[in-house]
Amino acid sequence: MVRRYQCGLDAAMDVIGGKWKALILWALHTEERRFGELRRAVPGISEKMLIQQLREMETRGIVHREVYREVPPKVVYSLTPLGESLNEALLPLGVWGQDHEEHITATARSTTAAPDPARPAA
Repeated sequence: MVRRYQCGLDAAMDVIGGKWKALILWALHTEERRFGELRRAVPGISEKMLIQQLREMETRGIVHREVYREVPPKVVYSLTPLGESLNEALLPLGVWGQDHEEHITATARSTTAAPDPARPAA
């Protein structure tokens, strides 16, 4: 069954949803990278998760995986034209995040803090 999207944003979020995909896109925005370089460029991602996310992005046509028949084997990841256009669409979101990082950080801390015992529960 083909999924029906409610709007363009719904479709885009289906492609980049999750914690890691946008960060992987960002890491590939200026140059192709080998797997180890990508892993270092996206701190906190496990090897297993990086492999999974790259495969999903490759299936969607966002990332290209080039295997060079060398010893040892060399695998390089890069953005496809579709991935480049997606990254361009994400740039304003990155600027917004940078412009409001202080506020985002402050409010993120307050939402993860322990509940105030003096404040009644909603």
